[in-house]
Amino acid sequence: MDYEEVLFAVQPAEDFVCDVLSAELGEIGFESFVATGNGVQAFCPADLFSEEKLQALLAEFPLEAKISYTITPVKAQNWNEEWEKHYFEPIVIGEDCVIRSSFHKQVPAARYDILIDPRMSFGTGHHETTSLMLAAMLKLDLRGKSLLDMGCGTAVLAILAAMKGAAPVTGIDIDEWAYNNALDNIRLNNCEEIEILQGGAELLAGRQFDVIFANINRNILVADMEAYAACLQSGGELYMSGFYKDDIPVIEARANELGLQLVDFSEKNNWVAVRTIKN
Repeated sequence: MDYEEVLFAVQPAEDFVCDVLSAELGEIGFESFVATGNGVQAFCPADLFSEEKLQALLAEFPLEAKISYTITPVKAQNWNEEWEKHYFEPIVIGEDCVIRSSFHKQVPAARYDILIDPRMSFGTGHHETTSLMLAAMLKLDLRGKSLLDMGCGTAVLAILAAMKGAAPVTGIDIDEWAYNNALDNIRLNNCEEIEILQGGAELLAGRQFDVIFANINRNILVADMEAYAACLQSGGELYMSGFYKDDIPVIEARANELGLQLVDFSEKNNWVAVRTIKN
């Protein structure tokens, strides 16, 4: 499938502004988004792309921001080959987990050997938030516990949970590329018992989990935390990441409103993962 890559320069390039821009772009056909430090790199299928719709979106953008963009056509290509050339190297988490792709031949031996072919989805373990969540999960006894991987991306967290004995395991992501990539990756790891769903917090109604991992961003976490709390068993644990250390007070205040107690957090390069328990 051919794509249009649109590189947005955003002033101010704050996380909140870029998150809102990505959400708005998702409404007009864009499927994948990458933070660039000064804006957003976004991809839209060529047959869905409309510069007229894009200009109308920017003209009505709800926040005070200066946004410019450049468009580059992207021909259909082997995304695994692109990752192999430019991005994805094997990663070791702690002493027990290695994350690699099918094109990697020499990797360290580990108890949990996870195959991830990321394509256009993200969550390989290289980003601080993913590695923090993986490290937190490695410390847990998940045998027989129901677990949700919210914003699952490549499904790397769901796969590790299943390998550690969690059951049932559910992964949810709103992005179509992530959804399809997650399905591919659970097959690669012979974890087809994992349930993968496409959508948002509305899919949680009527469900119950012992443990929830949500690696998204601050604003979505705050908005959807009520849904997470509602489907978390009493005494269950909610792990959240995708935000900075300075954002902890906002996360903790919302958690307290919902009967969740922030117990501790881990930090890497100012990114954090927090652990909360439902009272």
